[in-house]
Amino acid sequence: MQIKELTKAEDQVMQILWQIEKGFVKDIIEKMPEPKPAYNTVSTIVRILETKGFVNHNSYGKTHEYFPIISKDKYSKFYLNNLLKGYFNGSFQNLVSFFAKDNKLDAQDVEALMKQLENLKKDKP
Repeated sequence: MQIKELTKAEDQVMQILWQIEKGFVKDIIEKMPEPKPAYNTVSTIVRILETKGFVNHNSYGKTHEYFPIISKDKYSKFYLNNLLKGYFNGSFQNLVSFFAKDNKLDAQDVEALMKQLENLKKDKP
């Protein structure tokens, strides 16, 4: 199955599910910032995430308890690779250079980031 990029709303719900590991729609809403979205809105987003293959559920009568089936780490790798391709010509060096210039990272930060990125590159399918 191919991972698809999440919308901002989907990402927000997934961040909560990764944090709580499993929960009902009301549990997800409880973790959301004010103003809280409507129950039906979150329910729809969760069902879309299920269709996209990010979550699954256990049924308890008419109630569903949702849980992630794609790890945060797996999605992070996918997202980073897309970011590299789309904005930095697939180059880790261009990415690090961008952060070093615009965010004023020190040499130690840049070195640590390069190591992490190289490890991600090794793990790339």
